[in-house]
Amino acid sequence: MCDSPTSEYRATNPDMKYVIITGGVVSGLGKGITASSIGLLLKTSGLRVTAIKIDPYLNIDAGTMSPYEHGEVFVLDDGGEVDLDLGNYERFLNVTLTRDHNITTGKVYQRVLDTERRGDYLGKTVQMVPHCTNCIQDWIERVAHIPVDGTSQCPQVCIIELGGTVGDIESMIFLEAIRQFKFRCGSNLFHVHVSLIPCLGNVGELKSKPTQHSMVQLRAAGLIPDVVVLRCTQKVPQHIMNKVSIYSMVPTSNIIGVHDVANIYHVPQLLLQQGLTHIIFKLMGIAQEYDADVTIDEWNRIAQQLTDHKPKPVTSTATESEKKTLSFEPSPSHTITIGIVGKYTGLTDSYLSVTKALLSAALESRLKLKIIWIESTHLEPPGTRVDDGNDGEGNAAAEEEEMDVETSPSVEHTKDSVHNISIEMDNLSPKKKQALLEKHRDESLYQYHTAWNKLKSVDGILIPGGFGDRGIEGKILAVHYARTQCIPFLGICLGMQMAVIEFCRNVMQLKGANSTEFEEGTPHAAVIFMPEGDKENMGGTMRLGSRVCNLQPRSIAKYLYHAQSQVYERHRHRYEVNPTLVSQIEQNGLRFTGKDEKNERMEIIELPVKQHPFFFGCQFHPEFKSGPLRPSPPFQGLIKAASGLLYQEPKFIEQFGCVEKKEKMLTQKHQAHGHHSDSQALPILTDLLHKFEEQ
Repeated sequence: MCDSPTSEYRATNPDMKYVIITGGVVSGLGKGITASSIGLLLKTSGLRVTAIKIDPYLNIDAGTMSPYEHGEVFVLDDGGEVDLDLGNYERFLNVTLTRDHNITTGKVYQRVLDTERRGDYLGKTVQMVPHCTNCIQDWIERVAHIPVDGTSQCPQVCIIELGGTVGDIESMIFLEAIRQFKFRCGSNLFHVHVSLIPCLGNVGELKSKPTQHSMVQLRAAGLIPDVVVLRCTQKVPQHIMNKVSIYSMVPTSNIIGVHDVANIYHVPQLLLQQGLTHIIFKLMGIAQEYDADVTIDEWNRIAQQLTDHKPKPVTSTATESEKKTLSFEPSPSHTITIGIVGKYTGLTDSYLSVTKALLSAALESRLKLKIIWIESTHLEPPGTRVDDGNDGEGNAAAEEEEMDVETSPSVEHTKDSVHNISIEMDNLSPKKKQALLEKHRDESLYQYHTAWNKLKSVDGILIPGGFGDRGIEGKILAVHYARTQCIPFLGICLGMQMAVIEFCRNVMQLKGANSTEFEEGTPHAAVIFMPEGDKENMGGTMRLGSRVCNLQPRSIAKYLYHAQSQVYERHRHRYEVNPTLVSQIEQNGLRFTGKDEKNERMEIIELPVKQHPFFFGCQFHPEFKSGPLRPSPPFQGLIKAASGLLYQEPKFIEQFGCVEKKEKMLTQKHQAHGHHSDSQALPILTDLLHKFEEQ
């Protein structure tokens, strides 16, 4: 049976344990959070844990997919463009994964076909079984042994999440591979199936029938799970668990209910309280030297901070588990408002890591976070907006206008129920939307008016990355407002490039300054295509992955990074600040305080604190290395500047002096002769601000 490079049967490493998570009924149940939570519990018990995400789509990776289609593209240290669930794994487990930790159908087919073209199958007929299934199994086993925790030690447990749902055509080959892999691994493979218990009607009747059918499909694929996790809007009653047990052939003790909670950080404790670690340890035969009774106090503290209500007092009769979850400090009372000016605000998953990084920074400063989403095109005067049809990497992006109104939130004030973050959306109810569609100009004016009022209401402004020229002028207007009004500002990737373009236009008076991405023949190319870039092939051809950044002394950047002279951050771009303009830009006051190892590529910009309390931009994506217990320095800087906490830090005062209040700084700026260009602001912006102040 060893007549091909992927033999039909091969024994696995007996020291490696695998936990596979599948889903049923519908997608979006929280398989990723379940997988991350299980990994967290096992890691806390002392085991070395890694994670793999299987995506059944035919794409090689997520790099060419539109944010509207797939959500955020997460970037790894090695430059892999992967599913956003790998970001959850890295944040929960504090590990560094590789591109091979994301398996797609496209990657499997590509590897099998490359092997066939080399002739390595020795004339065999290449088939889905055994060649594709063996390729999947061998891939899992190989990647599971890659060290991910910064040491040279191999992981002991690999968490594997299969995307999609049982019954999907594209998932069938992976279910068959898992069935074969379970036969190879025996008790070293633990299977968790996540399914839905819907709540129907006003009476709130719970139905187990969808889960029953999911179990039938799973058994038809030759799989019987070890544990079933039931997702529901309310606590799952025992009689529902009993019924699911009958149809799934899983003991009632192994049926776990996970109801909707205030935020995702409650989930690990919820699983722990129902004995999941004990079940895993028992069925997989994990050595007694590892403790199944783990404590996750830091995560419980985060969960409590994000909970609106104050915790109940700990009484003398409380159980140990209750004491763990109730004995934390009350929730933060002060709220900080951050406006995210983006192009993909119709789907907030497009900026998932950005919102999580903001949240982590706010929690670290004991602040509540309120996010206001501002569609950048709405900041542009009606009649001047650009619809480019190319918002994603490649041509797969969907325009905002093409999105179904019915699928968007129908209220302006809503709640991110996953993280308990206050959110303001820009969507109207379908009825009002339809009425405004009949009066297109009225709708445009409404969007224009609302977007600027939102921008004026925030404590800080963040402009994230993106592609294409739709909404670019709106972002530049937002940068201009942040700079001239002394609002704390953070620009990431494209956001930093917009800040440079705005500075060239309005401070250096380089009329028409732009990026060659948006205007090939611009008279002043402030941002240019990188010489080593590839304009023909889109997938995996950008400047990707972890790159070094050297920080300048006596800079905000070096202060935020705790006096480090060199840091590594993740990148995803193919345009850069024009090196020939750098010295001229710095002479006019905008500092480049972070550069690459050759000092040729600009990585960080900032204005001196005497001119602006916090004006910071970075070419890299700091959100990709942020975590709940390790907030990203640039995001910490924005949150602390917006709340004023930054200027109260003794080390900051010692290095930069006392930062004056915004009102006083604005007065001095408008009176200063060296900033005459700011008084010649864009007429539309000046008129707009005056108009709104009068209302």
